[in-house]
Amino acid sequence: MTGQRVLERFRETMVGPTRFMNVLCCFELGIIDALRRHPRMTAGQLGDAVGAAPDAVEQLLHLLVKESFVSYDADSGAYALDGLATVADEDLQRVLAIMNMIKTVVLRQSFYLADSVRTGRTVGLKNLYGHDGNLYEALAEHKDLRESWGTMMDTITAHIDPWFFENIDIPAGSKVLDLAGNTGLGAILTYRLKASPGLRVATFDLPEKEAECLRNFKEHGVEEHCSFIGGDVFEKVPGGFDVVLIKHFVDMFDKKEVFNMLVNANRALEAGGQVNILGPVYPEDVKDFPAVDFFPTYFLGCTMGQGGPQKLSTYRDWLTECGFTVTRAIAQDPAGMPADALVAHGILCATKTAPA
Repeated sequence: MTGQRVLERFRETMVGPTRFMNVLCCFELGIIDALRRHPRMTAGQLGDAVGAAPDAVEQLLHLLVKESFVSYDADSGAYALDGLATVADEDLQRVLAIMNMIKTVVLRQSFYLADSVRTGRTVGLKNLYGHDGNLYEALAEHKDLRESWGTMMDTITAHIDPWFFENIDIPAGSKVLDLAGNTGLGAILTYRLKASPGLRVATFDLPEKEAECLRNFKEHGVEEHCSFIGGDVFEKVPGGFDVVLIKHFVDMFDKKEVFNMLVNANRALEAGGQVNILGPVYPEDVKDFPAVDFFPTYFLGCTMGQGGPQKLSTYRDWLTECGFTVTRAIAQDPAGMPADALVAHGILCATKTAPA
């Protein structure tokens, strides 16, 4: 790459945050909704509709015209939806949920990214919220974080979990342990999507999750088939299970913690026991997909102070080192994913073949 091209890429990087907020602001002000209701509106009309100065509206819309999201007619001075008119509402709502999460969870905390990397702690959460811990703990205390992150994560889970269960095998009548299963929704999905006579699913997580977990089991009518076990995955994983599921979890930690988790899972399983892992993965060539544009800052600066996805080949090696034989390793094909997707998820299935 030439020095000139490097400088061009720096320019693209420098304007990333301002472009992001400009576009999101047009939605937050209601400018896009106004153009949906009335296809041709001047800056003055839009300003009256959204309660903003026409000059400010015009400034914001320059970028959307540049990107062909919105069109501008110089003769009439009217704006209309251009590319945005072609996007399905379901797709747009998914994108806006992600953008809202980025604004609320990422932008402010990422100001402290270097401090978080130096200390291995989420300094932004401490300075902005007074929370001395990780994002997932802070969600329980702060409504704005919980609502923005939860809305985004619900969208991702609804999309990815069915794909996960379509691509793993859970033998009939198995005893399944959903590792770090939070409040039981993973166990509920496991029972419903992989149902068989005698199937039992237990959620394993910190004891304080028990009440909500059992309540969810009852509300979904699976309390006879699903149970809760309290504990810490980094201390010991309970035995007596045929299959261990690890979903949306391995990417939150560095190698040392992931090894600890996998070793504990290995020790809890009998020879031939299975582990099935779901999580975001980087492509083997990081130039092939935009995941690295987002996740290092997200995990290191805004959620955990550590962690981040790995390549599928890296997870294969880690499983082997921890006493498993990998039987399947697949990743989503980006070509079949929404064009706005930030990451492809991967599935690794493995069998215990040796003590860890």
